[in-house]
Amino acid sequence: MAVVPESCPLCQNKGLLLLETGAMPCKCVQEKQKIRQRLKAGLSPEMWEYRFDRFSMTYYSKEICYPEKSITYYQGARRALQAAKEFIQEFTQDPQTSGLMLVGPVGSGKTYLAAAICNALLDRQIDIQFLVVPDFLDELRASFRRPLWVANRNEELDDNEPLIERVRSVPLLVLDDLGAHNYTEWTRNTLYTLLNYRLNYRLPVIITTNLGWREMDEVLGERITSRIIQLCRNFPLMVETDIRHLKFQQREARYRR
Repeated sequence: MAVVPESCPLCQNKGLLLLETGAMPCKCVQEKQKIRQRLKAGLSPEMWEYRFDRFSMTYYSKEICYPEKSITYYQGARRALQAAKEFIQEFTQDPQTSGLMLVGPVGSGKTYLAAAICNALLDRQIDIQFLVVPDFLDELRASFRRPLWVANRNEELDDNEPLIERVRSVPLLVLDDLGAHNYTEWTRNTLYTLLNYRLNYRLPVIITTNLGWREMDEVLGERITSRIIQLCRNFPLMVETDIRHLKFQQREARYRR
């Protein structure tokens, strides 16, 4: 999605095109609405282009198998991609369907798939919220230290809706990088309360994490891990090398030609 310029050359920001047959909405109106929608959802501009048809399987080995599993990294990635696509149909038909947990190291494509799900649902006008967990917890803690009128002020949320209320009740919540944080008792309790609420009201969650079940128990505690097991189906994503590093090396190689 291209970012719409501040001044539209077609309508000069009036939102209407004056034709001989009458006035019609300018295409910039729809583009601006899409941008506002994605900003409200928490997607960065880079993520607006994350789509299933651009998810490359070339980074996943057809030779290396998961530990204690008889499937290759390639087969695992293919299963995760298929599950992400199927989730769109399942959620559209039943908003109380089970969520997904994408597990793997840094740079394995977890965030890409989660954002691709978000874009597909936003295209269908379905409300979602994408959160990077460390940023969310820091922002939430900071909001408690500000006056109420400041804490609730957010131009991207309707009617000054507090962030915590939105993430509890939004139809689909994505928690990105669960595990990448120095957790305290307060942050654990916050996550537990959030996940327990969504479990009780059958509101799905998509989670990306680099933690296995045992590590999750140690870092987050059994209560949180138990809720995640009930909320999400688990799909591993493994790569030999960080995909971001590989893409950087590919760009560098093209520039040197």
